[in-house]
Amino acid sequence: MILPPIYGAIQTVKDGLETRYLVAYLGIAAVGMGSWCFHMTLQYEMQLLDELPMIYSCSVFVYCLFECFKNKNSYNYLLLVLLILFSVIVTTVYLMWKEPVFHQVMYGLLVTFLVLRSVYIVTWVYPWLRGLAYTSLGVFLVGFLLWNVDNIFCDTWRDVRQKMPPVLGAVTQFHAWWHILTGLGSYLHILFSLYTRTLYLKYRPKVKFLFGMWPVIMVEAPKKQ
Repeated sequence: MILPPIYGAIQTVKDGLETRYLVAYLGIAAVGMGSWCFHMTLQYEMQLLDELPMIYSCSVFVYCLFECFKNKNSYNYLLLVLLILFSVIVTTVYLMWKEPVFHQVMYGLLVTFLVLRSVYIVTWVYPWLRGLAYTSLGVFLVGFLLWNVDNIFCDTWRDVRQKMPPVLGAVTQFHAWWHILTGLGSYLHILFSLYTRTLYLKYRPKVKFLFGMWPVIMVEAPKKQ
């Protein structure tokens, strides 16, 4: 998940949207780069480059979604400080206490805030965005489910995969699907957050599909009276 969010970042600049969404797109790209580096080298330093940006980018998502009903270019400095402090504490503890479960719980906490906020928005504010919100959540959860299946039944599933034809064995690598689906779910979440924000600012957002398959948000500024 590197090129699509980079395109989204470029489109954000072209449309003159707020910097927070540029950072959100680049955050996904950073996670994609870190994951790529880790799986190519399997080094601990590259693992940190994979895992810690997940915390940072998700913190940006939280800020964007909780600030979507504020004036344009406004800043919630208290929330910014809290999220930065949270990221610093998680980073420090994780560097000292190399426990993957700690990272997973902290990341899950951020995702929980996003889910609750998203449900509030599509229930009470913009119910017509349920499709986009629930699709992003559903894709992410399927990836999370496959990742857990791969973790819990790793040895058994590896033995079963070795008896499969090579192509079938390759497409049943659930850990790979975890990366693909959670990356796609995160990307769709940014689209949902950006759509919500631009609706509130009275822009005219539209979801378009590049090459007939990849969703992007295009917006037009409101006409001056």
